[in-house]
Amino acid sequence: MPSAASLLRRALLAATVALLTASAALAAAPTQQELPDIGTPVDQIITGSDEYKIGSMIIQGLRDQGQILDDPEINEYIQAIGSRLASHAQEGNTKFTFFVVKDRGINAFALPGGFVCVNAGLLLATTGESELAGVLSHEISHVTQRHIARSVQEQSKASLASTAAMLAAILLGAVSGNSNVGMAGVMAGQSAALQHQLNFSRDNEYEADRVGIGVMAAAGYDPNSMGTFFETLERRMGNPGPNAKILEFLQTHPVTSGRVAEAKNRAAQYPIVRPIDTTGYRLARERVHVMTLGPEDNPRDVYADAANVDLAVADYRYYGRALALMQANAPAESLPILKDLVQRHPDTIEYHSALGQALLAAGDIKQSREVLARAKDLFPRNVPVTVRYAETLMRDNDARLAHAVLLDLFNNVAPTQAQVRLIALAASAAGEAAEANSYLAEYHVMSGDLTLAIETLRLALLTPNLTPVQRSRFKARIDELKEFLPPRVQAAVDRGDPLPAPQPDGRR
Repeated sequence: MPSAASLLRRALLAATVALLTASAALAAAPTQQELPDIGTPVDQIITGSDEYKIGSMIIQGLRDQGQILDDPEINEYIQAIGSRLASHAQEGNTKFTFFVVKDRGINAFALPGGFVCVNAGLLLATTGESELAGVLSHEISHVTQRHIARSVQEQSKASLASTAAMLAAILLGAVSGNSNVGMAGVMAGQSAALQHQLNFSRDNEYEADRVGIGVMAAAGYDPNSMGTFFETLERRMGNPGPNAKILEFLQTHPVTSGRVAEAKNRAAQYPIVRPIDTTGYRLARERVHVMTLGPEDNPRDVYADAANVDLAVADYRYYGRALALMQANAPAESLPILKDLVQRHPDTIEYHSALGQALLAAGDIKQSREVLARAKDLFPRNVPVTVRYAETLMRDNDARLAHAVLLDLFNNVAPTQAQVRLIALAASAAGEAAEANSYLAEYHVMSGDLTLAIETLRLALLTPNLTPVQRSRFKARIDELKEFLPPRVQAAVDRGDPLPAPQPDGRR
């Protein structure tokens, strides 16, 4: 399977094309460039809106390749810890979204627009939640300090087209596992001095450390953990073989003794924190471990210690064994483990949702429904519990209730792309074709295909017996989406004509 880095390079091709197209459009409209600047100097090169579009395109490329670990429990955890850190960042205008990538290599990266990705391998390499928080806060700081846009701004004589090419080169270097790739691209596009760009990149890393340590300290994590994690990875690199995957992280986040010392000195300025790992961290770590087992791994062997009655084993290891048994197509064997965990820890949401999953996998739909309904009452509008409950309802041919509970959830909590697809399936199975098409339109919006989204909303408008509210809502959404399309496509929408296919040469 291709690595996440190679898949990201494919996604970056689309981003590069979009950037070049945008550059051509701006070059063709000089009067727009003469408008007064009401943002920061960086906004003259690339706006926050442009950064979001670029980042979302790259994430969609990863998602299309199946590299995003789109699991409700993991999503809930990584978004929770990331949001906690982001709320203490200096920048208040960026909406952050966090992802776990199905890559066992040790790396993390930030994309323009507030998208932060952590490889599964890095999460597993951390020995405590504060270490994970340190990596996330470092990446958050790359975004809040707008390092990619500032790198572009450094090349002050760049044309718009070469700026687009340079930005793609920097992004490529950031995610390829080899920073020299990005640097070479910058040299080719801008004829800039390599040493200057390397120094600027090094400054970015130090600044992300400094800002990130303050963020994690403000959020209540141990600020020393950023430096100790970097130091541990560097020390482990002295033993190649099993630790070879650390190389990717050290290439994209160069660690020197001076950098580690500065991180420790800065952390010493903050109050001492005794790190305590949350249950959520331990359980998410085990879940990621099981979900990224390789074909050479036997799920039963991985948690052999939790099968030995003579050993005292932590509860999160039992949880991991239960998940591994499900992975090994033996969900019935996981039931006694999960029932015991639920009984002893009724306040731990993950045990309830896993028990519901195991019962469903074992074919006991009635019990799964009862367990998850009870969990939904205990933890109202919890995303993993509600999603698992809806999945069980769908298997029990109760699509109408599944649609209702998901609609209640997503009216209060923003869904992921996979969850939008789930509610569309529920609405369709419940016979609500208009709403199903409406949800599918939002799915296409999240995929970046606005033309297909509008076509899907047109199908929704053709559904018999639409209510006036539905008709008004669908038309309003079409009007909203068309504003982001080229004028020729807007005109086709207004006329009700078939929408023209996108033109790759950037013509409007």
